[in-house]
Amino acid sequence: MARLPDAFIDDLLARTDIVEVVGSRVPLKRQGREYSARCPFHDERSPSFTVSPTKQFYHCFGCGAHGTAISFLMNYDRLEFLDAVEELAKRCGIEVPRDTQQREQSGESRELYSALEAAARFFVQQLQGSAKAREYLDRRGVDAENRTRFGIGYAPDGFNGLKDALGTDERRLSLLDKTGMLSKNDSGRIYDKFRDRVMFPIHDRRGRVIAFGGRVLDKDDGPKYLNSPETALFHKGRELYGLWQVRQAHSKIPRLIVVEGYMDVVALFQYGVDTAVATLGTATTPDHAELLFRNAADVFFCFDGDRAGRGAAWKALESVLPRMRDGRQAFFLFLPEGEDPDSIVRKEGAAGFDARLQSAKPLSEFFFEQLSFEVDLSTPDGKSRLAEKSKQLIQKIPEGEFRDHMEQLSLRKTSSTFSVGKETANWAKQISDEIGDDLRALAKGDIPKGYAVRVPTRNANNYRPVNPVAKRSLVRYAIALLLQQPALAEAIEPPYLFGVLRQPGISLLMELITLARERPGIGTGAILEHFAEREEGAALQKLAMQVFPGEVAAWRTEFLDALAQLDRQTRQQRIDELQARINEVGMSGLGEAEKAELRELHSGPR
Repeated sequence: MARLPDAFIDDLLARTDIVEVVGSRVPLKRQGREYSARCPFHDERSPSFTVSPTKQFYHCFGCGAHGTAISFLMNYDRLEFLDAVEELAKRCGIEVPRDTQQREQSGESRELYSALEAAARFFVQQLQGSAKAREYLDRRGVDAENRTRFGIGYAPDGFNGLKDALGTDERRLSLLDKTGMLSKNDSGRIYDKFRDRVMFPIHDRRGRVIAFGGRVLDKDDGPKYLNSPETALFHKGRELYGLWQVRQAHSKIPRLIVVEGYMDVVALFQYGVDTAVATLGTATTPDHAELLFRNAADVFFCFDGDRAGRGAAWKALESVLPRMRDGRQAFFLFLPEGEDPDSIVRKEGAAGFDARLQSAKPLSEFFFEQLSFEVDLSTPDGKSRLAEKSKQLIQKIPEGEFRDHMEQLSLRKTSSTFSVGKETANWAKQISDEIGDDLRALAKGDIPKGYAVRVPTRNANNYRPVNPVAKRSLVRYAIALLLQQPALAEAIEPPYLFGVLRQPGISLLMELITLARERPGIGTGAILEHFAEREEGAALQKLAMQVFPGEVAAWRTEFLDALAQLDRQTRQQRIDELQARINEVGMSGLGEAEKAELRELHSGPR
């Protein structure tokens, strides 16, 4: 579907009461102007989850979860963006705008879903009539309950079983073809794609059948597994087998275990490990990673311990790294040669499999272990190579505590080995903790002019750290005020003198002002939604959570005063530029326009 109009999203969020949406799923308690609760996205003893009715967004100070009513439904109900929008639109009694082409596509999509549901029912019926298929499932220990849970069926041996049953006219035949259920040979003959196979329907996040996987009964009869081709409904790099079943088993998923095959998922469920999913014959993709973490904060990747398994694990790690925001964890479990989750859980039961999960390698351990295979850490060159390789990958991790942790580990593994006393080590940690944020800010260019980073000093008897002292960032302050009350943008008119000021955040401030002026009435939540997928989104969320003292009417004065100060800094910046030019070429070297500009700048507001 094409991108929905901004005006529609603004109107939808303006009509939506986020307190009502969140409160229907999470018990909220009023605290002043806001509401609080224990966060539904992580375990906590005391409430750190806040919902703001005025700003129309939520934020958790514990795990960092945040967003609008749209993102809440996406994360809590595990909906896709459009599904969440449609849910809110239904609550508000408004229709999601679609053009004619989109409506036609939507109509055909419903027909495709219906065709796949009919195919799933056909395979389930065929299972009842196939003794060898039922015997295979009996041998694998799949009971009736699990067969029903996963909708397991059987594709009969023959070329036209499904085609003759469901492709009764040209339209239905076309639908079966578009869903990937039919194949065509070189002579143009059309026949069933799946034959003499145990069938595993693949469900999307709404429980609709979108594709199939088929397993052979006889080892020599074609590839072990055969999957549906990609279609308008099915993109294997975006879907996970078993996720729908996991969601049905848990209102809040404690963890997700990623395995390789359909039967691994089914077997784990059979033995009570009901949080397993599988990629669909492909490596873990970035879309898979995002989908996994959207559903659970802890993800375990379970692979064979051979070279191929470690290769698959590394591809998973590369997809996961850019999504390792604070609060998320990834682990890697490698099984003994010749074993898979199916065989392990049969031998050791759920308790044994869980014990193996407890010993899984954290991402950081597997990361440096894998990178160290190709270098010699006993030499300076080897450490240098490891530092360079790890740096490139660590830079993909979002800023936060986990990235800091990885950078510290890299430093330890690539620096010279030395011993320090306990006191010295503690002092070093204190220094790191106290100035770490400031050093990171400096690296990003976020420290305004005049900021002083003070390094703690100590003596042998008395160590008292000195906290950093910073000047208020006018740019950040103006942005924070604008987030509190987007209508403040209407108090100023372009052009904006401060737009050419060389300070961090100026371009973002300009964008926010433009956005608020172009979309009158836009609320805080809608602004955050606009930046949700951008790097600046997390920083804006934190600024939006700030509480400003005083009356709302006073914020306008504060906002205009901050911009006036930025204008004065801009004039001084230009004066400094012209002065530098005078120092270079002399006063006579300036053009008349530059001289006139300099006189005006000196006589203007300061």
